[in-house]
Amino acid sequence: MLQKIRARAGYVIARKLMGARWAVQQPTLWRWMEGQFSRMAAIGNTKAQSFYGHILLFRGQGYGARKEGIRLLRLAAEGGDAKAAYQMGVVSLSEDATHGPDGVQAAHWWSLAVKAGHPLAATRLAQLYAVGGHGLTADKQQAERYKASAAKLGL
Repeated sequence: MLQKIRARAGYVIARKLMGARWAVQQPTLWRWMEGQFSRMAAIGNTKAQSFYGHILLFRGQGYGARKEGIRLLRLAAEGGDAKAAYQMGVVSLSEDATHGPDGVQAAHWWSLAVKAGHPLAATRLAQLYAVGGHGLTADKQQAERYKASAAKLGL
């Protein structure tokens, strides 16, 4: 119980320090902040998993950091985080040495993001279903449905 309280307190302080450029530029302080993000994500906090996953995916050093970022984003997306689900859809359509683009997976993640209220995911799904590709067959009805969802969500 005490460890969770300490983890939450450290996480809140580290998130506040993210707004201070001087704090992010200090290597020792940055390592401490990453430790707080990591600890909160390891506890299972969906928002922390999403936040730290994005940091590792876009700013992490090396292949291992990228893979850990994707793992954390996957956990957060499965936990209902809209931004993480959207990003997993983008990752699914990207190509790297381990996999090619996968339209079916992208549609899965983006549909989760739409359910969580992410308007750009609805737009991307509409575009994906309109043209198909990467293992996903074109479906005009689905495209129109997601286009209407994007309009409802404000895009």
